Amino acid sequence: MTGRILTCTALLGLWNVLAQSDPVAVRSQGAASAPVTIYEMSDFQCPYCRQFALGTLPDIERDYIATGKVRLVYINFPLMSLHPNAERAAEAAMCAARQAKFWPMHDLLFRHQDAWAKLGAPEPYFRSLADSTGLDHGSFARCLDAHATLAEVRADAERCRRAGAQSTPTFYVEGGLLEGAAPATVFHAVLDSIYQSKTTPH
Repeated sequence: MTGRILTCTALLGLWNVLAQSDPVAVRSQGAASAPVTIYEMSDFQCPYCRQFALGTLPDIERDYIATGKVRLVYINFPLMSLHPNAERAAEAAMCAARQAKFWPMHDLLFRHQDAWAKLGAPEPYFRSLADSTGLDHGSFARCLDAHATLAEVRADAERCRRAGAQSTPTFYVEGGLLEGAAPATVFHAVLDSIYQSKTTPH
């Protein structure tokens, strides 16, 4: 899916819950004080999300997150009608987040998407990925088996639906939605424009 920008000024209050005590810090990249925040609404089984994670995100990390311009927050939006293992993958990522390993698990889930997406029961594969990240295996397995993070994943998905997201990936950027796995050049144009407008003295 190619990217397109939707004006969405009505969204400005929907993410306030995410700012309270910074509950999303473990699945964020960049300083909380960064002038621009991106909320990435994503599905671990979505091929377009994989395209963004492996192709475009490293560019954004280098040019915007590492330089203090942008903070990125990952929001789970598993589309179960299309991707039957997406919700369990999101649970696995959030179980990893409880051990401060969200991003290593994020990267492995997308990198190995082809291997686990087709499985009838992907949990053993998720446990093997957890071993690769240095997670405490027993704690991770108990979290996954108990569906300890399921409510959090579903709360994320509900926020995405309320924000108007219908597909993945969708990015909420300072009052607007950018839909689809847009190329890095589109993100550069959007982020440069927003950053300049927020940091230039008026």
